[in-house]
Amino acid sequence: MNLSAEIIVKEDAHNLEKLFKAEEKNFKNQRAGYEIKKEKDKIVFKVRAKDGSALRAVLNSITKLIAVYEKTRGVVKNG
Repeated sequence: MNLSAEIIVKEDAHNLEKLFKAEEKNFKNQRAGYEIKKEKDKIVFKVRAKDGSALRAVLNSITKLIAVYEKTRGVVKNG
């Protein structure tokens, strides 16, 4: 089964793009991967996977890194 999903982030697109450039976008088991595309003021993650478990793993990986970014951004802004 081929699955896909999109995550659209409409804030801090430039910084998130830089953050995710260092990340591996295709996983060793070749069951899933993602692409990043910057469009004006937003960033789009296009995720593809061969099964539900692989899709969930990629989505979790992306959202965890976004959550860490949000927390550190908040600490830096608030001191």
